[in-house]
Amino acid sequence: MRKIRVRVPATSANVGSGFDCAGIAFQLYNEFVFEKIDSGFIIEGCEEKFANEDNLAYVAYKEMCKRLGADPSVKIKIIGVNVPNSRGLGSSSTFICAGAYSAILLNCPDYIKRKEFLREKWDELCQVCTEIEGHPDNVIPALYGSLCITAWDEGKIISYVYDISDKIHFTVLIPEFEVKTVEARKVLPKEVTREDAVYNMSRLALMPHAFINGNFDLLKVVTKDKIHEQYRKKLFKNIGEIEKIAYGLGASSFVISGAGSTCLCMSEYSIEKELNEKISSLENNWKAYELKVAKDGIEEVMYYAE
Repeated sequence: MRKIRVRVPATSANVGSGFDCAGIAFQLYNEFVFEKIDSGFIIEGCEEKFANEDNLAYVAYKEMCKRLGADPSVKIKIIGVNVPNSRGLGSSSTFICAGAYSAILLNCPDYIKRKEFLREKWDELCQVCTEIEGHPDNVIPALYGSLCITAWDEGKIISYVYDISDKIHFTVLIPEFEVKTVEARKVLPKEVTREDAVYNMSRLALMPHAFINGNFDLLKVVTKDKIHEQYRKKLFKNIGEIEKIAYGLGASSFVISGAGSTCLCMSEYSIEKELNEKISSLENNWKAYELKVAKDGIEEVMYYAE
C-alpha cells in the first residue's frame, strides 16, 4: 500500500490589520503519515476523543477523495504534534492541509508523476482547505509558507506570497489557557464603521512592503487594527501587562496571533530570554519562544510505494 509522511508549519493569522486574509508560516510543525488501506478508517497518535471521523485530517482527506472520485479508506497516524491546540497558531489548519494534500498524492493515477498531479490540483487544494477552515488566513500560508495575503473572488482563491526580511525577529507568547475561534468570533461586532474599515485597508496595503524590507517603523503602523483586536482582548487574561512588557523590551509590534490565546511580537533583536524572565511569575504560565519564518509550506517528508 502507498503511504506518505507530510509535515505542515504553524501559522499566525491576521497579523493585526489583515483580519481573515493575512498570515505568516513558522518553523513549528505537525507531522502525519497517511496510508491507503483496503477499507475503512483508522486514526492513531491522538487522544481517543479525536480519533473519529470528525478529525479534521480525515474530513479534508475524505473531501478531496470525493472530488477526485477516489476511495477514502485510509489509516492516519499523527507522529509529531508541536503546534498547540486552540492557541492561535493554526493547529486546525495543519490537520486540514495534511489531509487534503495527502489525498491528492496518494490517489494520483501514476504515483511517479504525483508532483505533476499535485500542481494540476493545487488550486483545488487551496479551495478545499479554505472551505473547511472557513477562511484562508491560516491554511494558505500553511500551504505556501512565508507571508501570504489572500482574497476570495467569485468563489476562487487568489493569493500572493511575500518574502520576509531576516532582520525581523518573531517571538510568540503562549499561555496555558485556550481561546476557541468560535468564541473569539462571537465577541466581534456585526458591523464596522467606514473609518475603521479604511484604517485597516490602508495598513494592509502597506503590509508587504514593511515585511519585505524589514521596515520597523512601518511594521509598527501596519500591524495596528480596529476591527478585531480591541474586542478579543477582553477574552485574554493579563494581556495588557504582557503587551507592556513586550514593548518595554523593544518589540516594535505586538498582535494577537489568530484568534489567540497566543500573542506575536516583532522586534529588531531577540527578546525571548528577557521576555521569559519578565513573565515567569505571571498568572497563566506564559512562555515566550522565538520562531523562524517557514519559507516553504507543507511538504512531503517521505513517500512509500509497495
